[in-house]
Amino acid sequence: MPLDIVRSTCPHDCPSVCALEVEVKDDGTIGRVRGSKVNTYTDGVICAKVARYAERIHHPDRLTQPLLRTGAKGSGEFTPISWDEALDRVASGFQEKVRQYDPTTVWPYHFAGTMGWVQRRGLERLRNDLGYSGQIGNICTFPADAGWRAGVGKILGPDPREMAESDLIISWGGNPVSTQVNVMTHVAKARKRGAKFVVVDVYHTPSVEAADEAYILRPGTDVALACAMMHVLFRDGFADRDYLAQFGQDHQELETHLADKTPEWAAAITGIPADRIIAFAHEYGRTEKAYIRVGYGFSRSRNGSQQLHAVTCLPTVTGKWPTKGGGAFYNNREVYSSTIDETLIQGLDVADKSIRMLDMSRIGPVLTGEDPALADGPPVTAMLVQNTNPALIAPDIGKVHAGFKRDDLFLCVHEQFMTDTAKFADIVLPATMFLEHDDIYSSGGHGHFHFAPKAIDGPEGCVSNHDLLCQLAKRLGASHRGFDMTALEIIDETLITSGLGGIAAIEEARWIDLQADFETSHFMNGFPTDNGRFKFKVDWAAHGPYHAGLSALPDFSPKDIDAASAEHPFRLVVPPARNYLNSSFTETPTSIKREAKPVVKMHPDVARAKDIDDGDLVTLGNQLGSVGVHAEIFADLQPEVLIVEGVWPNAAFPGGLGINVLISAAPSRPASGGVFHDTAVWLKKGFTA
Repeated sequence: MPLDIVRSTCPHDCPSVCALEVEVKDDGTIGRVRGSKVNTYTDGVICAKVARYAERIHHPDRLTQPLLRTGAKGSGEFTPISWDEALDRVASGFQEKVRQYDPTTVWPYHFAGTMGWVQRRGLERLRNDLGYSGQIGNICTFPADAGWRAGVGKILGPDPREMAESDLIISWGGNPVSTQVNVMTHVAKARKRGAKFVVVDVYHTPSVEAADEAYILRPGTDVALACAMMHVLFRDGFADRDYLAQFGQDHQELETHLADKTPEWAAAITGIPADRIIAFAHEYGRTEKAYIRVGYGFSRSRNGSQQLHAVTCLPTVTGKWPTKGGGAFYNNREVYSSTIDETLIQGLDVADKSIRMLDMSRIGPVLTGEDPALADGPPVTAMLVQNTNPALIAPDIGKVHAGFKRDDLFLCVHEQFMTDTAKFADIVLPATMFLEHDDIYSSGGHGHFHFAPKAIDGPEGCVSNHDLLCQLAKRLGASHRGFDMTALEIIDETLITSGLGGIAAIEEARWIDLQADFETSHFMNGFPTDNGRFKFKVDWAAHGPYHAGLSALPDFSPKDIDAASAEHPFRLVVPPARNYLNSSFTETPTSIKREAKPVVKMHPDVARAKDIDDGDLVTLGNQLGSVGVHAEIFADLQPEVLIVEGVWPNAAFPGGLGINVLISAAPSRPASGGVFHDTAVWLKKGFTA
């Protein structure tokens, strides 16, 4: 069958945001998906799950009709209805709740199921126009954001493509082989020159497998490792004192503070022997072109911001920021936010900043009426959910489910598949996928801003996020002019008002490189802080409301995490599986086949002590609940650490509830956010539902 090759952009929640080349067949279906060879970051490489996207976009279980719930909430029992009836029911459901309370009783809820600016963020325009409750969109990056800003000032950094010119690349707290494959493309280029690749993580991941060396530590103790490394760097002559005098603030106080943060001190905390910590510090200190690729994983802890800030101190102590192929990189978000004008997309011109903001990571306590943010206003009694699946991926899903089962909550879910969240909905609406609508995309992991026009028609009955919002806006009385525009018209005006020339300027190339120049991204003329200096001593109160008790200088305290105890002697981490992405791809047959089933990885010593064999059913539990899962004996982690990769649908677990039933909705400090890798649990052999 003849093929046409169209250019597009991966929409999923991944920093790589790959430029794609997609085979489109004469019948309007797609074939193979490949990475663009002309995009200098994607460089022809994409992950396997997106390469086989035909499995997902042409999946027989895609939703194609609006559905009305007929059974109990959560039962998944629905009957098809027309689009007009569905939209009328949603509008009347929202209006009834507003009449009973006020507009803040409605809480539009969304996240990064698509990273497209129009299709993802347009829900903010509806919220702002109608005065609905705001959303603190913190579930993913707030802890890391606060940690980076604490020292550096703004979220930007050295061009990630410079990794190819580095002599030492450290992946700290991430697993790029599984979650950011393009990082490994540039690592491979560097290794051809003789560079070394090192990974810091809490278990033997595919990235550890690919590394030249790895440091496997206890969860939440990265800050101790970074402190001990800085102790050695100061002690053994690797600190760049001229650089610190010019660009560091409170570096002398930091050095004094670190005097007792010895490798032996850190060894007792992290589980990494002191001699290896010294060797790591020496290797980092003597390598001028040392590039730290900061991951997200180690920030998803109660002390996550402190951890990430401590790691950013390392290139500052050693003066590596000015070197090409040196420094550290987390994200390029503020390259885009300082360039792109989102007023039209989000309806910022009608936003009322006095309206309450609700924490999306605490959706469970919000829906059960326990969150303090509800004290001065009505309960949440109506929701429209787009681009996320909180009944599976949110913290404390026991409370999320209890909230979704409330008789007084009207829930509409706009989705591509019958997800765990959709099963609780009163109305389910079928959504398009990225090749079936127009959008623009930014990337955290590099500097390219992409335009991805519609490539194929979606299944009959599926409607894009933007088009749904326009239709609901008419029924709800929203008047913002964005609801009278097509997605392409919004994209064109946004690009023009942002000084990027409109669609005409981006249509041919499909992306614009907005990476900050070398001097800016390497902070050659100072850091983007109030005084141009990197801040070793942090006023955490300036970065969020949950700052009480945080150490101003980098430090570790077990009080800052959900530390192991006699009652809960194990530390649970729930990282992403290689073939899933949050809850996306959990429906595709190849991903399911490759992942097989959820398991808990445990150290052989633990298995022997509890008489657990490989494949045995075991129970993990804490004060929030318990989960049944099969055991996998796995040597390459610290003995008290348990790993459950996911995110698997709830039904994949023997008891019908997924692993996030154990994850607290407590906020990361100081800025809030999900603490998915900071959970103390007990473990026992066997499971009873």
